[in-house]
Amino acid sequence: MTFYFHGKKDQDFCIVSDSNLHINAHFIGRRNDNMKRDFTWVQSLGILVDNHQLFVGAQKTSTWDDSVDRLALAFDGEPIFLPATEGAEWRPGTAPGISFTRTRDVNGVVIDVEGNFKIKATVVPITEKDSMIHNYGITKEDCFAHLDLSFKFYSLSGGVDGVLGQTYRSNYVSKIKMGVLMPVVGGAKEYASSTLFSSDCAVAKFTGELNSSESFEYGSLDCASTGMDGRGVVCKR
Repeated sequence: MTFYFHGKKDQDFCIVSDSNLHINAHFIGRRNDNMKRDFTWVQSLGILVDNHQLFVGAQKTSTWDDSVDRLALAFDGEPIFLPATEGAEWRPGTAPGISFTRTRDVNGVVIDVEGNFKIKATVVPITEKDSMIHNYGITKEDCFAHLDLSFKFYSLSGGVDGVLGQTYRSNYVSKIKMGVLMPVVGGAKEYASSTLFSSDCAVAKFTGELNSSESFEYGSLDCASTGMDGRGVVCKR
């Protein structure tokens, strides 16, 4: 299954909403005057689980340097500082089942909530070459650092919703025209959230209490910028 979601620049959208998991994504982007929509990328995630707030984001940067860490992390509003060493780990004293672990010295992390989900996030830039090929119009003031993401879920309920979450429902019937060149998930109004940590979108299911179908490892889902004519975020499972 492959599909695209455009979102809109400087807005937040619910990508997963379940009884004890709600994930919003903040989109950044640029307007192309020759198109009716924005070029978009996911800059950060706001995650609600139990009574906690988890944050992972890409810091704004002008010139990209692979050796400089542009990863931002926070737990319940407090910044997390991880040593710039692959394998460095941080766990909150109030929730030992939650961990943040570097997957590389800089710009890569895995967020693991025991029995609930695992998210791998990598900060990547839009390169001058990408911008030139796809006419993004990226300047030296901002390389639009953003997140490439991989999701693994372990305890979703049958009523899970959100841009990505809906595809995990047992009764999900795809409305995407898979035979077309660019299958797009619509419904931006249904998934729009007022802030990164709000569970106020039209399809919100979050209560802070686990109500899963069963303990089961669902297929992973990878979401990244496409590099293909600004089509937004492409997700593959």
